[in-house]
Amino acid sequence: MTESGAGMTEGFGKRLIGVFEASGHLCVGIDPHPYLLADWGLADSGEGLREFGLRVVDAAAGRAGIVKPQVAFFERHGSAGYAALEETIRAARAAGLLVIADAKRGDLGSSVEAYGQAWLTPGAPLEADAMTISAYQGVGSIAAPVELARQGGKGLFVLAATSNPEAFATQSAVVGSGVGSGVGSGVGSGELAGRTVAASIVDEVNRGNEAVLDSTVLDSTVLASVGVVIGATVRLADFGITSSDLVSMPILGPGFGHQGADYESIRAIYGSAASNVVVSSSRAILDAGPADVAAAITAQARELAKVLD
Repeated sequence: MTESGAGMTEGFGKRLIGVFEASGHLCVGIDPHPYLLADWGLADSGEGLREFGLRVVDAAAGRAGIVKPQVAFFERHGSAGYAALEETIRAARAAGLLVIADAKRGDLGSSVEAYGQAWLTPGAPLEADAMTISAYQGVGSIAAPVELARQGGKGLFVLAATSNPEAFATQSAVVGSGVGSGVGSGVGSGELAGRTVAASIVDEVNRGNEAVLDSTVLDSTVLASVGVVIGATVRLADFGITSSDLVSMPILGPGFGHQGADYESIRAIYGSAASNVVVSSSRAILDAGPADVAAAITAQARELAKVLD
């Protein structure tokens, strides 16, 4: 059965393609750093977070199609922060924006299933359209949230090759024999041997997507619900990944703007998979301040469209 088959909600990948076509690839980060709250004239409190989040949502609506709240900045304020986050997410979804909760959760068994239920269950207080997730315990460990995402038309972005330099040694390390157990993929012992950790995550996500999409040939005509995080400041070749490995999956690309990547390089970075990239920009937009944030979103969306259209 395909992701949009009988009895199932329209797949996240199909929804994402619709957003790309209607509103472009820009994803506006909602990252209420303490310095930004101060620059915006807001208190570093639950109420300040709420006001910041709602202002960014108002600025993004009609100018971009995707927002990405960074959960950590809300979590700092406990229940007040989560209340602000819930309201921000609700307002964004009500405005027609696709919401990616940048939660980076990861665990196994019933614990990781509970994380999936928190962020991906329709009607849940924190319901988003997708979430970032870690598979450090193995891609097979996140089977429960993967299934939740596919049933509910939600998405997952699995950390693979991230933009922070501290991750390189681990993510570029070569997998030994005896590794397997992908998400319903039939990956056997040793099949990923010789691949880097990052590449093996991409491989296992692809195998799981193949099974769900009833296809052994994945291409850019369809996007699956489960994708990966590939930082815009990395070189795919350094991780043993090629752009052809990525052509059927959504890619969350952090690192644009403040971290140094520029839009003109997007095709050089992601190759044939560039059209799948959710292009995330946070501080480069938010630094414009409350009076100019809408203009900054418009300008960046137009700049990105010139590259990808």
